[in-house]
Amino acid sequence: MRARQKIRAPRRGRVAGKNENLETIWPVLSSSLKEIHTKNASTLSFEELYRNAYRIVLLSQGDELYNRVKDLEKEWLANEVQKRVAAAVTPTLLLAKDPTDTQDQSSERRAAGEKFLRVLKESWEDHQLCMGMITDVLMYMDRVVATDLRKPSIYVVSMALFRDYVLRARVRSDVKTTVADVLESTVLFMIQLERSGHVIERPLIRHCIYMLEGLYDSDTEEESSKLYLTMFEPAFLETSRIFYLAEGKRLLETADAATFCRIVLNRISEEAERCHSTLSSLTEPKIKEVLDEELIGRNIADVVDLEGSGVKHMLDHDKIDVLRNVYELNSRVDKTKAVLTATVQKRIYDIGQEINAASIAFSQATPGAPKTTEKQVNGEKKSSEKEKPVNQQTAAAIKWVDEILALKRKFDDVWKRAFMSDQGMQTSITNSFSSFINSNARCSEYLSLFFDENLKKGIKGKTDSEVDALLDNGITLLRYVKDKDLFETYYKKHLSRRLLMKRSASMDAERQIISKMKLEVGNQFTQRLEAMFKDMAISDDLTSGYKEHIARSSDPDQKRVELEINVLTSTMWPMEIMSSSKDTVQLPCIFPKEVESVKQSFEQYYLSKHNGRKLSWQPSMGTADVRATFQRPNGKVARHELNVSTYAMLILVLFNGVPDGESLTFEEIQARTRIPDHDLIRNLQSLAVAPKTRVLKKEPMSKDVKPTDRFFFNKDFQSMFTKVRIGVVSGGANKVENTDQRKETEKRMNEERGGSIEAAIVRIMKQRKRLVHSQLMTEVLSQLSSRFVPDVNMVKKRIESLIDREYLERTHFSDGYAIPFHSLAQSVGCLGHLRTRVASFCIPQVSSNFDRKILASQTTVLPWCRITHSPLGLAHLESLTVGGGTNPAVLLRQVWGSNLWFLLMDGLIEEHLVHITYDELAQVKVPGPTHEAVSGYNPAA
Repeated sequence: MRARQKIRAPRRGRVAGKNENLETIWPVLSSSLKEIHTKNASTLSFEELYRNAYRIVLLSQGDELYNRVKDLEKEWLANEVQKRVAAAVTPTLLLAKDPTDTQDQSSERRAAGEKFLRVLKESWEDHQLCMGMITDVLMYMDRVVATDLRKPSIYVVSMALFRDYVLRARVRSDVKTTVADVLESTVLFMIQLERSGHVIERPLIRHCIYMLEGLYDSDTEEESSKLYLTMFEPAFLETSRIFYLAEGKRLLETADAATFCRIVLNRISEEAERCHSTLSSLTEPKIKEVLDEELIGRNIADVVDLEGSGVKHMLDHDKIDVLRNVYELNSRVDKTKAVLTATVQKRIYDIGQEINAASIAFSQATPGAPKTTEKQVNGEKKSSEKEKPVNQQTAAAIKWVDEILALKRKFDDVWKRAFMSDQGMQTSITNSFSSFINSNARCSEYLSLFFDENLKKGIKGKTDSEVDALLDNGITLLRYVKDKDLFETYYKKHLSRRLLMKRSASMDAERQIISKMKLEVGNQFTQRLEAMFKDMAISDDLTSGYKEHIARSSDPDQKRVELEINVLTSTMWPMEIMSSSKDTVQLPCIFPKEVESVKQSFEQYYLSKHNGRKLSWQPSMGTADVRATFQRPNGKVARHELNVSTYAMLILVLFNGVPDGESLTFEEIQARTRIPDHDLIRNLQSLAVAPKTRVLKKEPMSKDVKPTDRFFFNKDFQSMFTKVRIGVVSGGANKVENTDQRKETEKRMNEERGGSIEAAIVRIMKQRKRLVHSQLMTEVLSQLSSRFVPDVNMVKKRIESLIDREYLERTHFSDGYAIPFHSLAQSVGCLGHLRTRVASFCIPQVSSNFDRKILASQTTVLPWCRITHSPLGLAHLESLTVGGGTNPAVLLRQVWGSNLWFLLMDGLIEEHLVHITYDELAQVKVPGPTHEAVSGYNPAA
């Protein structure tokens, strides 16, 4: 809308004469207006024209002037402008119905379209310019007519006339096609050409769009009634929808996923630029919505799953940029990114299952090893074949963890760079890792072995930051493991070996990993692990104290066996791994006199400081340093310091009393030491079979140790080292468990879990008092999920077990459970001074401060119970103090001077009150004013 200038009254001149009227002035004024339209206004006096229009208004003929100018413009537009524009419409434009067809006679149609648009543009601009000048001439008329008659200005009317008599006029009388139709199809055709890669004249189209934005459907010129919004934009969006629907299908058939995403993103940026430079910015969100629906929404699922180029291919080949494009496109149409999320989750799970299968295949690869060494008599290589399967399984476990960590690092990078650190994607990735990790039944054991190997030797030579990163990686996997109680069992077993055998590379790293576990899974998880470190620290103090005690009390010249002791709390350490006898009773080992005296001396020292404790010796976990002398045939003597297990020390000491050339049989060694069979065989293999540590000789020489084998002291033993460490043939302590060991571990875990489930059930029921079955199951599973995933059938069995033992009872009103009155009291045990929660009973005619003795069942002794009366007629049971007794359940019956009987069962129950009906009260026989107990009361009942 052009700016209105200030209206000034014409300078004084000749006033309107009596013969001057509209009819005499209009011919001059109308011819001048036509001259303006024909661009011959250079000779006109606009001041004179303004006076003429002013005089007509003063003659009170402004309305008539308004209508005559309107008719003049209507005639001009219909006869001149419309014909000129219609003449620019060629048959090519008139016959072109489909604006999306850019192939058929595109050059001819393009040239004709540009000519038509140029004519229309010029006509519109001329009309605007001329009407601006005419409006200035008729400014006073506009003011009077618009104010008094409330009509739109002549400029607004002329714009509406251009709309009706130019744009909406038929191109020819014999066709229904209007100029607006041709304009719409031509502009859409130009846009389609540009989408196909052609260069178009954007400014020309932009001026035509300006025209549509400046014309309105209504004279009130509301923003929503712009011709651009009502006429052109719907057609533009519809043709765009058809175009992009077809393009989506074409790209799926001809392009790969990367190309599809690149083209779609280019289309989005092209349409945004087109809206700003050629069309209107109002259309940008609408055309993007069309792109999202037709080009992305309909095809994104197929793009993600494209064989050979989809998301699976992108993840496998680290195509981060393309993945970012897929993520961006999927985010536009779905905030949850369900299609992309599902594919990524499936791929992670599939890769994880491949890792699981590879670890199993790797651990089982050794049975197919060559058997060419089986016939070697000395058994050296056969021994290595014996150890290889165990080491291979351990290597498979470490390899499994390393591959998962590598996979985690890869997808962390994908998450940051391709998925823009999206929290929803992180959750889905986490769930996928958790799923395939927990699908491996040995994940807890493998992770514990990973920690064990690295804490023993994997962190040597690494910086603090590298060690911290390594431990953080392990904690990340622990976060995914659901059976954290099983991991604790394995970690405790491996930690005990490291601590007792002094194999930890760094105690700081050991404590650091415990701290990280505490932060991740809570204090309860690490209590036993921390107690193990505490026991080791206390043992160091005990060893120092014992040495000082010996130094003060014994003969300084006497050579004694030096003792370094570790005193372990049996409830905190995995004692089951320290003994090979599972079901049979094992007699204690027979120690040499020197060792036995030191053992008894330490027991006396320890028990003098800790009265009431019992020490149970575990020789299977100990080591000893033995100085051995070997006589050579040439008379020379070789001395070596042998570091062996405690059992090996017992075996070697036996040969001190064996003459040269004599031997001891397997059965003789066992009888004189009482070493368990399994441990004896392993130690004899280490001493007599292992090629580099043959302190003993075995006859007959073979890998296996049999009860009939004989053992000799090997004087010819040679080693280039003075100190020789003789390890025990591995029994799988720090290796992957075999099937039998696994079953034994699962059995122990099920027993421990059963206790945890029962504790959770009782804890919940004490708090909730009554629960239906479904609610109880939900709360139990929720409470235990942080430690392990309880089996539903196991939970049901534990509930049944608690019911059988009367810790729970079934309720009759619904499918639920409650705690029996006596079970809670029994769980308390020998009761001290316990104050009950105040319980209220409706008791009429009760005197204040009335004291009564309470009858108790069996041998439970109860003191006085004070009952006070309140103004509301409520008696409050206060300060019920229960003494010792075997059955704390209480049955109280009290009678006051009316037919009222109230029963309180188990004063410890907080809210379970027994309600008695009025009919039951009426049947009670009151014994009389002596306040005796109700007749028929049986204390033993």
